[in-house]
Amino acid sequence: MQSPSRDTLLAQWQDQEQAMRTRLAGPGSLPLAQVSELTPQEFFEGIGNGELPSPPIGTLLDFVPIEWSSGLFVFQGTPDARHYNPLGTVHGGYAATLLDSCMGCAIHTRLQKGQGYTTLDLRISYVRALTADSGPVRAEGKIVHLGRSTALAEGRIYDVDGRLYATGSTTCMILQPRG
Repeated sequence: MQSPSRDTLLAQWQDQEQAMRTRLAGPGSLPLAQVSELTPQEFFEGIGNGELPSPPIGTLLDFVPIEWSSGLFVFQGTPDARHYNPLGTVHGGYAATLLDSCMGCAIHTRLQKGQGYTTLDLRISYVRALTADSGPVRAEGKIVHLGRSTALAEGRIYDVDGRLYATGSTTCMILQPRG
């Protein structure tokens, strides 16, 4: 089977992003008590279908969720000059935030109702600079290990041509329900 052409794949990525942007509600957050009443699937589906507010960080850095399933989460964004550092490339914090988000959300997809998480450790390796010419990029996070008290995930940022921009790994603490 032949792989889709670059133009076809780029059009698919752009269509997926636009479809998600159309569905997302405005930015906001929910009280922790309300989030803890939802399963991870209910939480992410609620965001993805516009029933729950979209996370404000996505608005600030202009990225959206594209795909999620048990142990996997993918965000997409298109870096531009708003994200530049003084040296004329996208600030490393953009990639770090995308990776922290996709890896943390991948972990969240596997938690039990009422559990939460927080990042304990975040490691990023930059492979090449992101610029406004990079086009859309995807940040894909996958769980490596989910334990009782900690979880580990890996992530990578790549473009439509499969070029790797950064990789990351995280350790998250699993927070148990209160009471």
